[in-house]
Amino acid sequence: MTKAPITVFGGTGFLGTRIVRELFEAGHSVRIAARHPTLPDWAEPGDPLEPMVTDVRSEADVGRALEGASGVVNAVSLYVESAGLSFDDIHVEGAGRMARLARVAGVKTFIQLSGIGASPSARSRYVGARGRGEAKVIEEYPKAVIVRPSVMFGVGDAFITRLAGLTRLPVIPLFGQGQTRLQPVHVVDVARAIARLLGANPPERRLFELGGPDVLPYRDAVNLLQAQLERERPLLAIPFPLWHMAALLAAPLPGSPLTRDQVFMMSEDNTVGEDVGTFADLGIVPRSLRDSLPACLTTQASDSSSSE
Repeated sequence: MTKAPITVFGGTGFLGTRIVRELFEAGHSVRIAARHPTLPDWAEPGDPLEPMVTDVRSEADVGRALEGASGVVNAVSLYVESAGLSFDDIHVEGAGRMARLARVAGVKTFIQLSGIGASPSARSRYVGARGRGEAKVIEEYPKAVIVRPSVMFGVGDAFITRLAGLTRLPVIPLFGQGQTRLQPVHVVDVARAIARLLGANPPERRLFELGGPDVLPYRDAVNLLQAQLERERPLLAIPFPLWHMAALLAAPLPGSPLTRDQVFMMSEDNTVGEDVGTFADLGIVPRSLRDSLPACLTTQASDSSSSE
């Protein structure tokens, strides 16, 4: 008898690929649902992995991806809106569609990936959509599990890569005084948490916030990376109003490197709250940013040199 698959929407993304790997290693069959699905490079013939072309805006696509599934993970994410694609399309309507159809299909477990700070009233359009998406999912699938990671890092990430790029500048600009507190979490630890939640006898909690062991101001994260790279640059505090002005001026540019959403997010602490499920509830000891930097930077450097 074929084992009922777990469907991972967004299974080709930064977090999604790790979730697929962890579920596979735990003995699950995995359906990789994405607009352009591909098998991971580590996959071998006969592995219980099924790529499925899926647009979460399509009722029919989502329905097909859920057929016979025992569990669902929504790891789809949109960070920048475009003319034909909004945060609400993906994080609210798309998430709600998945939850509703999963409930109708009798799927046993639904896990919604969100982010710390998600709230319908957030100033950031992205974070606000995440908050509305959580509410929509709970409305459609009341027993859904919400997982909110802090800023994620790992090989091929955006966080370390961007910070490393900043250290090449003669002066490193800070958001405000650089005092916004972060709790960086390794992407593989988040994926392992998802696998535990889809395993036997998961905790009864419905809300988890996942952060690493280090809680540090943004300024300290920059200095940590500088020390690892053996670079020393002066730090320049730039008031948030100037960042917002720069984001407005950059908005018309294609592929703008700065958005107002990013500025809003950098003005709010991103740390695990109280009375929520954490790694401790899942028996996972998360790795620290400090200890993980050498491996992340070495791998990224080798990838960069091999592509030149």
